[in-house]
Amino acid sequence: DKLTGELRKLGFPVSPTTIRVVLQRHDLPPAPERSRSSSSWRTFLNHDKEQFLACDFLTVDPLTLQTLYVLFFIEHATRRVYLAGCTVHPDAVWVVQPARQMTWKLHDRDLPMRYLIHDHGVKFTGLFDTVFESEGLEIVNIPFEAPNANAIAERWVRSVREECLDRVI
Repeated sequence: DKLTGELRKLGFPVSPTTIRVVLQRHDLPPAPERSRSSSSWRTFLNHDKEQFLACDFLTVDPLTLQTLYVLFFIEHATRRVYLAGCTVHPDAVWVVQPARQMTWKLHDRDLPMRYLIHDHGVKFTGLFDTVFESEGLEIVNIPFEAPNANAIAERWVRSVREECLDRVI
């Protein structure tokens, strides 16, 4: 009914029977069955977790009052963390080099990585994505202001802050 109504708004008078025939022709089940069978973000992450790599920046504010940016990568399956580098000014040129070095480390794996998850930070430029795409990884950008979509990386940042950085001057 929803498709019929939307098509009528666009000026196409279509009956519900026509919609049903088209959906059956393309092997699409009715809407309630489609919504149950569609995979959620959690299902997507758990299905191929051996092939997911996440990255993010951790900011550290030392006594010098000059914010340090730490780029890290974390494997979803093993929770292995790769510290890629630390800088005061993470510009596009700087971010590309740790990305290249990370792709070199990925060549040693038995099961190749397929996905790289990161947020929409301005530090993750097109060049950064191109380095990983040239190695066959698909870039998965998490939605804006949705840190739970990259929960493994965010949890690691929280652990580092609580267990290390909050206890050190």
